[in-house]
Amino acid sequence: METVKKEKLIDFFETMVKIRIFEITVERNFTMGNIYGTAHLAIGQEAVAVGSIRAIKDSDLITSTHRGHAHCIAKGADLNIMMAEIFGRATGYCKGKGGSMHIADFEKGNLGANGIVGGSIGIATGAALAIKKKKSGQIILCFFGDGAVNQGIFHESLNMAAIWNLPVIYICENNQYGMGTNIKKVIKNKNISDRSRAYCIEGLTIDGNDVLEIYNTITKTAEIVREQCIPYFIECVTYRLRGHSIRDSQRYRPKDEAKNWQKFCPIEKFKKYLLDSNLITEKKIKEIENNAGKQVEDAVKFALSSPLPDISKVTEDIYA
Repeated sequence: METVKKEKLIDFFETMVKIRIFEITVERNFTMGNIYGTAHLAIGQEAVAVGSIRAIKDSDLITSTHRGHAHCIAKGADLNIMMAEIFGRATGYCKGKGGSMHIADFEKGNLGANGIVGGSIGIATGAALAIKKKKSGQIILCFFGDGAVNQGIFHESLNMAAIWNLPVIYICENNQYGMGTNIKKVIKNKNISDRSRAYCIEGLTIDGNDVLEIYNTITKTAEIVREQCIPYFIECVTYRLRGHSIRDSQRYRPKDEAKNWQKFCPIEKFKKYLLDSNLITEKKIKEIENNAGKQVEDAVKFALSSPLPDISKVTEDIYA
């Protein structure tokens, strides 16, 4: 594996910080009453999105999940348009009709988030089949959570990807909980990645809080998937430091569990690595945090100044 250049490492850090500040800002605006409904935050899972998406080409595709803000930002989404969508404004990616769980950006190769658990697994598999038929040389990353691996679509899709040799990397973000259910209560496997072997798909379990390990693993895997046109499965073991959604009281979690996982925060872990390696200074870190904060606050201003969707447009852009 080639040594990752300093500029790329700084980009990893900048993007993770931007995601964290974006999520905290969404959380704050929800409690202020500026955002309706709910949102599912990726605080604590930033490394998975950044490490994975930075390892593929800009022309490659992804599918996201209900906890998808990090994927969207890592794939180059416009923060203003994202925030406008979350605020339900007409200037959003879905014209304010989709909200947090339905952000898509086809121009950037993001085929969309999905409010259905495991819903994007079938979409990614179908997209991989299209890629193969078109011989475009692309691959697709399919993100989903641990709660999705007991869904029928997971097993059906992996089986099809295996028998048709499709260029897709299935990435399970194992954050330990499917809503309020601990994964150990519903899956017997020690590693979720073991399940892929039932379909003759290679699987790996890696540290989902180590952006460099994720980047290096996906870089190597992407080369195999692209060259051999076969599927692969990566389980990233991580933890969501917030509840399932903003409304989650989190009564199901042991009292000190989140506090203990905070010690493995992917941003703090990577910051320490950069400082210890003399790749960044405290001054630069502060500059990055300030710049990200300004970008996110500008996005909030854009959203708040944008119009709400016109009621006359309610039946546009729908299939039935």
